[in-house]
Amino acid sequence: MNKLTTLSYFIFLLPFLGFIINGLFLKQSHKKLAGFLSVALNGAAALIAIYLAFNYFQSGVAPGRMILWQKDFLSFAPSLIASVGLLLDPLSAMMLVVITFISFAVHIYSIGYMKEDRSTTRFFSFLSLFTFSMLSLVVAPNLFQTFFFWELVGISSYLLIGFWYEKPAAVSASKQAFILTRFADSFFLLGIILVSFIIGSFDFYDLNTLSLSSFLGEINLGIITITKAKALFVASILVFIGGWGKSAMFPMHIWLPNAMEGPTPVSSIIHSATMVVAGVYLVARLFPFFSLFSDTLHLIMVVGIFTAVFAAVIACTQKDIKRILAYSTLSQLGYMMFALGSTSVIIEGQAAINTLGYSASVFHIFTHAFFKCMLFLIAGSLIHAVHSNDLDQMGGLGRKMPWTYAATLIGCLAISGIPPFSGFFSKDEILIATLEGKHFIVFGLALFTSGLTAFYMFRLFFLAFHGNMRSPHASHIKESFSMTFPIVMLAIPSFLGGYLFKKVFLKFYLPGYLPASDIFSSSISVHWVPFAASLVALIGIVFAWVSYGRPYANVKKALDETNRNQFYKWIYHKFYFDEIYYAFVRQFIFRGFSAFVRFFEDYVIGGAVKGSVFIIKKAGELVRESQSGFTPFYLGTLVVGLLLWRFLGNLPV
Repeated sequence: MNKLTTLSYFIFLLPFLGFIINGLFLKQSHKKLAGFLSVALNGAAALIAIYLAFNYFQSGVAPGRMILWQKDFLSFAPSLIASVGLLLDPLSAMMLVVITFISFAVHIYSIGYMKEDRSTTRFFSFLSLFTFSMLSLVVAPNLFQTFFFWELVGISSYLLIGFWYEKPAAVSASKQAFILTRFADSFFLLGIILVSFIIGSFDFYDLNTLSLSSFLGEINLGIITITKAKALFVASILVFIGGWGKSAMFPMHIWLPNAMEGPTPVSSIIHSATMVVAGVYLVARLFPFFSLFSDTLHLIMVVGIFTAVFAAVIACTQKDIKRILAYSTLSQLGYMMFALGSTSVIIEGQAAINTLGYSASVFHIFTHAFFKCMLFLIAGSLIHAVHSNDLDQMGGLGRKMPWTYAATLIGCLAISGIPPFSGFFSKDEILIATLEGKHFIVFGLALFTSGLTAFYMFRLFFLAFHGNMRSPHASHIKESFSMTFPIVMLAIPSFLGGYLFKKVFLKFYLPGYLPASDIFSSSISVHWVPFAASLVALIGIVFAWVSYGRPYANVKKALDETNRNQFYKWIYHKFYFDEIYYAFVRQFIFRGFSAFVRFFEDYVIGGAVKGSVFIIKKAGELVRESQSGFTPFYLGTLVVGLLLWRFLGNLPV
């Protein structure tokens, strides 16, 4: 235990050290040193995380929890103390391995991708800060530490998305991501305050083991008096809204595709296993708490499935390769989220929990991390080669970039759920869990989304790598070792990760703390689901090949977004949500609410202040005029004062 405790400190200290050294001590001329230092430190952190996770699963403690270290940090009351520490359980062990491995791969890739940038040391500094923040978040044993690093992750992502601050679009995207996630975080903070006020603790163990039968009394919240159980239900909704915004669920989704304005390594690390997964992680971490409220789980399921379908439909029409992957991420996050929500089952009028949905969701976090990170790195390599994000400028790249071609094929097959690639194992478990819970409409929509996923991913694959070259830079295209090596490295778990780790996830990744009477066992036959899901995915691939991959496909017509019907244009323009958002911000917030606030501040608050200043100023002038030093004036004032006192103040004679 002592050895593991000592090693655990270095998982966080090494990335933080990279942030400090690159940010404070290395100059912009030290590009290579900054890159190699960051790679070495994050590589060492990844090795320690793997060693720590391996020892945890071999210790016999799993799936139990271990607190490797914990120290009191801030006392709000004698019975409410916030602490910082390191919680090690199956969920945090998995997240430690995934985040450090992904970060290590992205740091290697960034050496080649950012070598021409004039602010490379600043980039590696921010990237290391982001890694440190995310690692500290996933091992938090309580809501207090979670929220602290939740916000630090938000700040880090703001710095990375807006890294190229000379570009107005990057600045706008970073502000949009920061503001929208802060909006959601305000509800998260309210939820933390409410739940800690009711149960008197920030600790996850206390939240996940509480019983509603212990909270039958009423509580006065100032404006309303309700039962403690209902107050906890409200708190569960507020906490979920925090994850809703961080994982960019509809309608708070628009910041995530626009975050593509940052460097591609940023898109890769944010959209694979880190920031956007934090919302899903939060729901998984507090799953026993959420499972007390079936209405909250239903909300999670509805938000998740709608986001999954909505984002997949939009991805089918996009031409910007990074935005296709961004909407793909939204859709897959929806998959993870509705899997957690679909665990709620009603049996003979009684609520129960199907734990397979939890295991499948966490499993999909794991598999999705590797192939989505790899696909974003591949997108960066393609953009680096053709100097454009647009599929119009690609085509025929398979002959020039064979390693990238093979890795992309693996990634597309994995995300489509084709066996034996990793995505097949996790997505099918989600579908099975949904069907077992008798959420038939959700199951049908999820199956439909699976087909759409296969279609838009192979649309990207065929348009980028097959057919004729459409780039004017075709003669100069070649693969870079520093950018191709991490792609190949990520292709291995993208191919084998699902098969190798399925049994581990089904055995160890259980929500825990659930009464045995609440656990649901299904009698529905689900053996046909993997075959149906694979068939739907193959149909999507065939449609993509017919439209974009066959030798005589009219690619120019297929990529033309102008000569289309109105419905296609609506989808291509993302149902005009960006325009609606900007109109709402400018017309309602800026010209409406903000204008009213400014008027109130200038004329009411400012007017009161200015009026007070005017009165005090005039009173001062009057006092100053009376201090003339003229003796007759003083005597006259004294006589007048005595007379007034006598006749008006009832002075005794």
